[in-house]
Amino acid sequence: MFPALETERKQETLPDPYEDFMYRHLQYYGYFKDSLMLSSPLLRSRQLLFDELDQVNPRLREPRELFAFFSSKGTLQAPRWPIECEVIKESIHHIEWVPPQPEYFYQPTGNEKLPEIVGEEKGTVVYHLNPVPTEGSYFTSSRVGGKRGIIKELAVTLEGPEDDTLLFESRFESGNLQKAVQVDTYEYELTLRTDLYTNKHTQWFYFRVQNTRKDVTYRFTIVNLLKPKSLYTVGMKPLMYSQLDANIYNIGWRREGNEIKYYKNNTDNGQQSFYCLTWTIQFPHDQDTCFFAHFYPYTYTDLQCYLLSVAKNPIQSQFCKLRTLCRSLAGNTVYLLTITNPSPTPHEAAAKKAVVLSARVHPGESNASWIMKGFLDFILSNSPDAQLLRDIFVFKVVPMLNPDGVIVGNYRCSLAGRDLNRHYKTILKESFPCIWHTRNMIKRLLEEREVLLYCDFHGHSRKNNIFLYGCNNNDRKYWLHERVFPLMLSKNAPDKFSFHSCNFKVQKCKEGTGRVVMWRMGILNSYTMESTFSGSTLGSKRNIHFTIEDLKSLGYHVCDTLLDFCDPDKTKFTQCLAELKELLQQEIHKKFNERGEEVNLEGSWSDISLSDIESSTSGSDSSLSDGLPVHLLNIVDELNQKMMSKKKKKKPLQTRKQRNELHQKNKLMPEFKLTEDASDRAELAPTLQKQSTFYKTLENFRSSAMKNEKLSLSESKRPGFTPSCPQRGSTDSSQESAPESSQNFLCSFRPAPLENVVEQPELTISPCKLHCASRCPQASVGQR
Repeated sequence: MFPALETERKQETLPDPYEDFMYRHLQYYGYFKDSLMLSSPLLRSRQLLFDELDQVNPRLREPRELFAFFSSKGTLQAPRWPIECEVIKESIHHIEWVPPQPEYFYQPTGNEKLPEIVGEEKGTVVYHLNPVPTEGSYFTSSRVGGKRGIIKELAVTLEGPEDDTLLFESRFESGNLQKAVQVDTYEYELTLRTDLYTNKHTQWFYFRVQNTRKDVTYRFTIVNLLKPKSLYTVGMKPLMYSQLDANIYNIGWRREGNEIKYYKNNTDNGQQSFYCLTWTIQFPHDQDTCFFAHFYPYTYTDLQCYLLSVAKNPIQSQFCKLRTLCRSLAGNTVYLLTITNPSPTPHEAAAKKAVVLSARVHPGESNASWIMKGFLDFILSNSPDAQLLRDIFVFKVVPMLNPDGVIVGNYRCSLAGRDLNRHYKTILKESFPCIWHTRNMIKRLLEEREVLLYCDFHGHSRKNNIFLYGCNNNDRKYWLHERVFPLMLSKNAPDKFSFHSCNFKVQKCKEGTGRVVMWRMGILNSYTMESTFSGSTLGSKRNIHFTIEDLKSLGYHVCDTLLDFCDPDKTKFTQCLAELKELLQQEIHKKFNERGEEVNLEGSWSDISLSDIESSTSGSDSSLSDGLPVHLLNIVDELNQKMMSKKKKKKPLQTRKQRNELHQKNKLMPEFKLTEDASDRAELAPTLQKQSTFYKTLENFRSSAMKNEKLSLSESKRPGFTPSCPQRGSTDSSQESAPESSQNFLCSFRPAPLENVVEQPELTISPCKLHCASRCPQASVGQR
């Protein structure tokens, strides 16, 4: 399926920039003309291509394109796996098929056997994966083909043609089976692998068995499921695929199994309870290759094949632009599709509203991919309704948000070991690239145009039918508007979609989900679409499993409902609003009756909080976030500190108008200041003139005082001289203190600031009193 896969494996890592630079220069100057130089190990470059015999081919590898996702030859990118994962080289492919007859739910008889778990102590291990990374470890690197080295055969070796032991395998794309233990001739206990780098999330299974025997009843029991409730308790059957039936009769996946029972495991590890799923099966052929799965698989390679067909279609490629949104942790491409018809004018193009759709944030919910495929099939078709939708909307589609999880067979998490649908508010771009870039793409989109609707496709493990989770709007102007689209969808698909199962309560534990984050960003119609793993309990589909076509048809109904929702004739919209108000009144009456209270809805009953009426959504058991892994906590703290420092330092950019105003202000300030100073000087002129007279008198006093001081010093040397100032602490005014230098005198008469200068009366002060007033403690306040 993958041409040139071996040469891709040779590369293993990105080309070294320095090595590539040197190689190009050496090639340019003719150093590689000699074949001996080409084969020299010192000059080998990862940019060179190698043939099957490991001989150097003197051609440079085509440069990796930044945004293109398929090479010029139209080959697919091989999935990149964590280096801990062993991967078989066989390519797995299944045909699409619709059963000609309805596949009804299993009807319990009450006589179903509950096998006691034996374990490998009393059984025989016939398949066991090497230890896989669990909680405490984390993803480090990836490569095409996964783990290096020779892939060992994990299944048991058959002793001969009569050996009827089943051969198990799950080391392929989306596969999940950790261990198989044979506890009887035709009875096996199965252990599922937890999501990588976690110790939980066991729900999705997908594995292969070979060496089957016809007309023999086999029993399989999965022993380590974690959810206490399951659709297997209300009639859901596992899926089986026979390779011989597919090759001979063109029959694909079908619901099979008898004596189906979901029950609590009798073993307890002291930390968490496990649950078992058991069923019996009869294979249709001898020596067949069969597969079992929780739901119809849809792999990363399936998506790439579909997108490649779109890219090669000359008509579809005109209005569907495929780009790389980002690379996942393992380096797999996360694709972004922009679907819209070209507009006649730029004004009409800018006026289009946007619709954003995404799927497979939870990798084990493959039903989301089948709904997405149905949507893409219709919106890319030449149907008049599809053309109309492309004329009035810009569709942004992320068909697989978590390719790494899909590839390795996880049920819930990415390779970060966390549920991505609880981290849409993350700032860790490198650790959660898929949702970080999705949120950033929608943020930019909101700056360009209105986003009418956001919907993230999911699967549900405990409810039948298809339904939506939304967000109650607090704006009275748009009261109940978020419920109109789900109600319309229930009318367009009455045998599949259940409006009664919809819920619009925003719980605190769901604040990190895509639905709530996009709603808080300003998208009124923000939804999570939940599709059952089982089937319908409505109308003509009652008690019948959903097929691939049922899910794909819902993608069409989404498009059909969009047209009704945006119809210029608001009759349908108004009718739905009236119906919603009536349904809400009935629900309010029901709630108050259950409480034994009376309520009067004649007044402003619309003020009643909708959150008080609705119950919490019964989603998955892993609805609470596990928080960040230990190795990411310090990174978050550092990023938060950097962001805070940037917020303090960074100044907002100014517009041209603001810059011009600031420039004019700075230019006029000197002129204004000069004018202001001139007026201030004119007002202070009389005061300054009097102050000048005062300081001149003061200077005269100073000079005469210095002369008198010199005379006093010369006279004090004569015998019988008595000072005229009293000493410190003396009450006798006839005594004088010891003479001081004239520096102290000058310091005690510093001029006051201009604004403090007041008009003072002219004083007549003797030099002696002026000199002593600055030093004598006995001097009066007026003298000081």
